[in-house]
Amino acid sequence: MSRRPDILGEFTADHRAVTELLDAIEAAPARGTDRGDLVTRLTDLLFAHCTAEEEHLFPVVQHDVPDGGALVFSSIHDHLAIGQYLSDLQALQPADPAFDTLLRGLADTLRRHLRGEEDRLFPAARKALPAAARTALGDRLRAERAELGLGPPVSPAD
Repeated sequence: MSRRPDILGEFTADHRAVTELLDAIEAAPARGTDRGDLVTRLTDLLFAHCTAEEEHLFPVVQHDVPDGGALVFSSIHDHLAIGQYLSDLQALQPADPAFDTLLRGLADTLRRHLRGEEDRLFPAARKALPAAARTALGDRLRAERAELGLGPPVSPAD
C-alpha cells in the first residue's frame, strides 16, 4: 500500500521544486532568455504554492497551533515580499543590471522563508494536527490541484 503525503509533505515537495528552480535561475547565463522563462515558472509555482498554503494550511494553523497567528502572520508577510520581488523581476529583462540585484534579494528572502516554514511552522502544525487531519488536507490539496490541471511540481529540466 502506498502512502500519500500529508499536506506538510506536499508543501515540502513544493519547497524542493522552488529551490531547484531558484538554483537553475542563479546558474543560468545572465544574458540568456532561459532566465526569464525560469522566473516565469518560479512565479507560477510560488503563486500556486502560496495560495494553497494560505487557503489550506494557514487557517488550521491559526486556529489549532499555539502562537499559530504569529507563525501565519510571518509567513504571509514573507509571501508579500516574495511576490513583490517576483513582480519586479518580471518587469525586467534578464540582462538588466538590476535583475541580479533583485534576484539576490529574492533568493535570500525565499530561502530564509522556506527554512522558517520547515523549521518552525511545519513542526508546530505536525505536533498540533492529528495525522488523519494532515492526510485529509493533503488529499484535498491534491484533488484541488488535479481539478485545476496542476500536477506535482516539476524540475527545471522538464
